Amino acid sequence: MKVPVTFWSYFADLAGVKESEFELPEGESVEELLQAVYRAHPRLAALRNSTLIAVGVEYEKGTHRLKSGDVVSLFPPVQGG
Repeated sequence: MKVPVTFWSYFADLAGVKESEFELPEGESVEELLQAVYRAHPRLAALRNSTLIAVGVEYEKGTHRLKSGDVVSLFPPVQGG
């Protein structure tokens, strides 16, 4: 399955793209997707402990299983001013 990933805020700058698409077997976990993201965009790996992950409109953990049609968004920690 193809899983589109959108990078928000300065994550897009670090990745060098706003969106990427990853090919994974059906039912892989968010964690396995993140490993593919970090291989493709290694500058994001240093921020893994503070990355917010959404599948669709719901925040999810690394154990969440992906299905065809899912769209994943990666956010930096929420910042205020």
